[in-house]
Amino acid sequence: MSWYYTPRPTVYPAEEFDASADANALRKAMKGFGTDEQAIIDILCARTNQQRQEISEAFTRELGRDLIEDLKSELGGKFEDVIVGLMMPPAKYLCKQLHKAMDGVGTNEKTLIEILCSLTNEQMHDVVANYEEMYDRPLAEHLCSETSGSFRRLLTMICIGGRDPQGTVDPDLAVEQANQLYNAGEGKLGTDEEVFYKILAHASFDQLEIVFDEYKSLTGRTIEQALKAELSGELYDALSSIVECVQMTPHFFAKRLHKAMDGVGTDDASLIRIIVCRSEIDLQNIKDEYEQMYNKSLYSVVKGETSGDYKRALLALIGDA
Repeated sequence: MSWYYTPRPTVYPAEEFDASADANALRKAMKGFGTDEQAIIDILCARTNQQRQEISEAFTRELGRDLIEDLKSELGGKFEDVIVGLMMPPAKYLCKQLHKAMDGVGTNEKTLIEILCSLTNEQMHDVVANYEEMYDRPLAEHLCSETSGSFRRLLTMICIGGRDPQGTVDPDLAVEQANQLYNAGEGKLGTDEEVFYKILAHASFDQLEIVFDEYKSLTGRTIEQALKAELSGELYDALSSIVECVQMTPHFFAKRLHKAMDGVGTDDASLIRIIVCRSEIDLQNIKDEYEQMYNKSLYSVVKGETSGDYKRALLALIGDA
């Protein structure tokens, strides 16, 4: 299965880890006049999320203080966004990002797509549970109030967590599903969008890989070509994101990082979110993919697009150039 790659992170558990020593070193870095930002980067960007949670507990237990609150009061801007993001448990961090994408005027559909279309069922359940706990309203309900039409129905289906578990495959059903997709799109006048989003939101990534192969055998065209011909707008963006994540997740995120830094200005929110979220999963794979796709290293591009402590924190997470 091409979606099944060996994920390689850039952040690994620190050896000879001492949560108490780290907590005290962080307190020292923030105590008194001025802040030692480099010390904060050296510690927090070189620990796993689990280790950071232990540091946070030690900070409260031994110093009677809240580490995140102290960091927020000492740091600022995008550097603060990176460090506070690293301190949050992954599911809670994603919930915060989803909430931010829907809160206030307008909705950031691209962020919703990036997060929701790349999650496994297990991760999705975790996010749904945390979201309701954090914001006192179900994620599906919030999504429904901020989106519409087939796009809303797709996101709600993903959110309800109806995707078959990883490893669920049925080759005979894949042939049938490929036919259903053809008959709902290229094989008829108009498009039955429901067939597309039901199959792509419910089938496991393993199953979808077989479905896409069967589709090509059946029609001589790729599923991407079919989606482009039949759909548009947010529904197209979301379904094509699922296709990319099925075929190669690091490729999907490398492309997102490129978009965040291409042209005038930088989409810092996306840059931070992807690097923070993927550093313990597959950021090394994303780096390799990025270099292959754009003929330059992610490290060098981020270095050129960012500055100061913000730059140093991101580069520490990305790892060697």
